[in-house]
Amino acid sequence: MKETKIAALALDPIEKKPLYHFYPGSAVLSVGFYGCNMHCPFCQNHDISQTTDAYAPDDSRFITPEALTDLARSYKKNGNIGVAYTYNEPLTKWEFVRDTGKLVHEAGMKNVLVTNGSLPERILDAVLPRMDAMNVDIKSFDAEYYREVLKGRLEYVKAFIEKAVAACHVELTTLIIPGENDSDAEMREITGWIHEMEQKNGKAIPYHISRFFPRFRYSDRTPTPVETVYHLVDVARERLKYVYPGNC
Repeated sequence: MKETKIAALALDPIEKKPLYHFYPGSAVLSVGFYGCNMHCPFCQNHDISQTTDAYAPDDSRFITPEALTDLARSYKKNGNIGVAYTYNEPLTKWEFVRDTGKLVHEAGMKNVLVTNGSLPERILDAVLPRMDAMNVDIKSFDAEYYREVLKGRLEYVKAFIEKAVAACHVELTTLIIPGENDSDAEMREITGWIHEMEQKNGKAIPYHISRFFPRFRYSDRTPTPVETVYHLVDVARERLKYVYPGNC
């Protein structure tokens, strides 16, 4: 894979992905690109996710899989465990992720993917052998909401998560949007499904419930009340052991 344009590069705490049960206390070199296959009106990183390479800033950096792997290796002394593909939807550049992931593994390091999961199975199959951990968004449990509002496909997301859980460490995240996905009933649907996967695979799936802040096309909205997040955490804990509030 040739060089690709990157939007962000930083050495982050692993907990920022968020991953709380995968090498806690470590750091991971985090890279982001431009673009996304979904169009969430509340996107928290819309400045890079809703921009293509063609419209990216002129001073954007290019990097190759080899250079990124070498950089990750150089940060081992700073506690770095590998590379996280994050910030936008990294699988818009899935070939780069696949190729870099191979090199990172050959260097004895880890690969982490942060994704919306609304992708065909063939793309997951291409990158999954390279991944050690993922955080996947489950933005709602309403197929129409996914299709009409987010421009994604819930059936893709569910299939993606179910296959990933069987193959590597997975944690899930839901960003709570007031009036859209904040009902107790929907939270019980999501956590019931997660609990079934836990039982099937014999392992816990940590779940992050995050607070929304006004961004992008929802800049006129109010943030999710903190009490709503904590209430939904309590609802989720009816079925799940590891549930965490975020952005509170």
